[in-house]
Amino acid sequence: MIGVFDSGVGGLTAVSAFDRLLPQCDIVYFGDTARVPYGTKSKAVIEKYAFQDCRFMLSEGVKAILAACGTVSSNCLDELKEALEVPVTGVVEPAAKKAYETAARSNRTIAVLGTSATVRSGAYEREIRKYGDGTEIISIACPLFVSLVENGRVGADDEIANIAVREYLAPIIPISPSAVILGCTHYPLLSEVIAKYLPESALINASEEAVRSLCSLVGEDDSVCGRSGARRFYVSDDPEGFAESGRAFLGHDISDRVNYVNIEEF
Repeated sequence: MIGVFDSGVGGLTAVSAFDRLLPQCDIVYFGDTARVPYGTKSKAVIEKYAFQDCRFMLSEGVKAILAACGTVSSNCLDELKEALEVPVTGVVEPAAKKAYETAARSNRTIAVLGTSATVRSGAYEREIRKYGDGTEIISIACPLFVSLVENGRVGADDEIANIAVREYLAPIIPISPSAVILGCTHYPLLSEVIAKYLPESALINASEEAVRSLCSLVGEDDSVCGRSGARRFYVSDDPEGFAESGRAFLGHDISDRVNYVNIEEF
């Protein structure tokens, strides 16, 4: 069984990727809907929340953990890996690798869209630089994107979504980067809007790349993945609202599998 956690509903993009790539894998998902967003918090608070989330995952018996939250992956993944006894993976390294490979085939320009904390950490830049120099990297904090997704404002014709996306992307629209990393699990839900302003750019879904990486590591290992394809969902606030959003992310009803957990107990 694999645990997937995020600050809210955005990590369901990772669950959707599991549905396509490793459907037999058993998944426990936690969305910290009471404390979303993580991206505006300090590193100390992000780390505190991440450890609470992981302790809950472990109490559910998971054998590996995917930190589907870009903010956690950028700020405290190493601390989680060092402290926990199960494998922990994040979203930064796989997305950075994919973006570098994509940019190398074109104009060698990469844009990173992330939360304020993710951009402040410089994690994507450091990871991309490991593959070599000569690539221009432009990082843009897009703090309103999480709120747009959490409130369902994601349609290609949504006026508010278009205003926010157009304003944030203004510095890179003339450049048309080869690759644009959607460095928060919420951001892929805005892909249609983002693509309107960057039609020539490859949009890199960080959570999907992370799931691909994890699948290559665990493969068909039943001792880690399980084999029933079970999905259990937990949230720290508003299970009904989460279930409603979950239908948009996953394409089916999950209301009978969403439960509340008091994350402060962990």
